[in-house]
Amino acid sequence: MVVADVAADGQVQEIARIPTPLHSYQEFSNALLQYSPTDGSAIAISVAGVIHPETGIIKSANIPCISGKALEPELNQALGRHVTVLNDANAFVLAEARHGQAQNQSVVLGIILGTGLGGGIVVDNKILSGFNGSAGEWGHGPACTTRSNEPLPPLQCDCGQPCCLESYGGSVGLLHIYQHLGGQAQTTTELVGQWHAQQPIASKAIDIWLDLVGGALANIINFLDPAIVVVGGGLSNAKGLVDALDAEVGRRRLTTHAAPLLHPAKHGPEQGLIGAAVHANNQS
Repeated sequence: MVVADVAADGQVQEIARIPTPLHSYQEFSNALLQYSPTDGSAIAISVAGVIHPETGIIKSANIPCISGKALEPELNQALGRHVTVLNDANAFVLAEARHGQAQNQSVVLGIILGTGLGGGIVVDNKILSGFNGSAGEWGHGPACTTRSNEPLPPLQCDCGQPCCLESYGGSVGLLHIYQHLGGQAQTTTELVGQWHAQQPIASKAIDIWLDLVGGALANIINFLDPAIVVVGGGLSNAKGLVDALDAEVGRRRLTTHAAPLLHPAKHGPEQGLIGAAVHANNQS
């Protein structure tokens, strides 16, 4: 858990960094109370999980103690002040739309290429959450290698469905593909290094990954028609990978554009803090 003060211009001043209480809701709320600002200003929280826009009930696998709770109203009452809660992927894209790569753009798609996949949509500087709060969850659909026609190792997604894009599109999935082909590297950093060295197995694994992720992303772009796609997560830092994905998407999307559509995020780990603060200001 990272606690910080976020200024109106997006500047972040870290206050504390503590282990997140995972199994005790009382400890979770106590930690927030301990580091709450003394001037009574609002508390903005960015958290991994799907938040229902009507009930406020959160579904979070990462923090079991808050899963199933209407976190925002419960914390409002427990802490005695205004609390806003936002999904971390939505916080990421909102931060980039307000203070990052996607400023002054009307339709922004943010994607996270991390351990798995995540994403969010901002329209006119406001989060598009959808009816159930799951808009932007682009990883939970069938993974298809329509260009390369390469068979995929069968993987069960945590959502319960087999062979979701989520299972292959993040760093863990990329390693699964590579090792399924016989590769020996143990990290994506090693894998990407081999790809740059034109090692055959690494090159084939990256090509399959580009096929999977690029094809799915092209469909989303055709449907949503964003002005920019901001890319975050660990894989966005892999040299050349965002450029390769942009080229793959460019070949497969309906409309063409000379300038790149995909851009690495401007903000680093603090993007969730910034986006949560922007969301709180929007709600005030």
